[in-house]
Formats: sequence, C-alpha cells, structure tokens
Amino acid sequence: MKKMIGSKVALYPMPVVLVGANVGGRPNYITIAHVGIADLGTISLSMGKSHYTNAGIVENECFSVNLPGVDLVKETDYCGLVSGRKADKSKLFETFYGTLEKAPMIVGCPVNMECRLVGKVDMPSHDLFLGEVVETHVDESCTNGDKIDFSKVHPILFAMYDKSYFKLGERFADAWSVGKELMK
Repeated sequence: MKKMIGSKVALYPMPVVLVGANVGGRPNYITIAHVGIADLGTISLSMGKSHYTNAGIVENECFSVNLPGVDLVKETDYCGLVSGRKADKSKLFETFYGTLEKAPMIVGCPVNMECRLVGKVDMPSHDLFLGEVVETHVDESCTNGDKIDFSKVHPILFAMYDKSYFKLGERFADAWSVGKELMK
C-alpha cells in the first residue's frame, strides 16, 4: 500500500555542483543541487534570487558547473553555507579559465563545464538560469576513452528530504539495452 506524504519533489538524490561566476572582479563559487539537463547541450540551474553569484552570471553572461568528488565534501558544503558577500571562497580552490575566459573553474573538481548564459526565467523565489555547455574539461584519470567514468569521479549526491550527502552506487545495467528483453 502507498502512503501519501503531501506535495514533495521526490527526485533526490541529485548531484551537487559548485557553480562558478566572477562577481565583483573575483571568482566566486556556490553550492547548488538543483541543477538539471534542459536538453543535450543545455544545463539548467535553479538558484534563490538572493544569492550573490546570480549577479555575476547575469553580468558576465556565463558560468561554470564544477562537479566535485567526495574528497571535497567539506569545501563544497562550506560554499553553500557562506555567502560570497562575506567570504572570499575562491581561496579554497585553484581556479582556471577556459574558452569563455570569464567562467571560473576549479582545478580540484574532476569535471568542469563552461556554460554560456542563453536564458533566465524569473520564478517567484528563484532565478532559473539556462546555460549552453561550450566546453567540458575532465581529469584524464576519470575518463574511459572519450567518456566520463563516474565511478572514478566519485560525485557527491544530495538528498533534501533529510539534508544528507550520498555516494554513487555501482553500475548495474546498460541503458537502451536491458529493456530489450521485454520486446519479445
């Protein structure tokens, strides 16, 4: 029997990312878990309107999405607890820039995506940013040919329902394949 628990978004756990943007002339990073795929080349970010980083995204028309591994859980959590208005969070990381030249990225994160701002949707309490992925940078040690090997990335996963972090589990089936067994 199913239990009704009210109107809840039940899509957790989700990957935690560090969104990077230049704000006030320096790199700033914020922890965001409400990140999604708008289409195969576009990322969506849902960020509270009061966040310091939002102004940098709008001003520079770009941002980065950095996927930290579990070894950066303390720094990642900290970047979600402290505002860039009060602390220079860029001092926690070694920063680099790529193609867009204004989207700061974190060397210590195994995966970094440079995104060009292509849209902003004004929601009641959040800004929904849409970013075209211009380039993806991946540590060679986390690749298998031209593909990202997420078992080597060790991404941090977040669940809102109990405010906890999870680790990625094991790969157990091939997508667009395992279901073919039912096509008889």
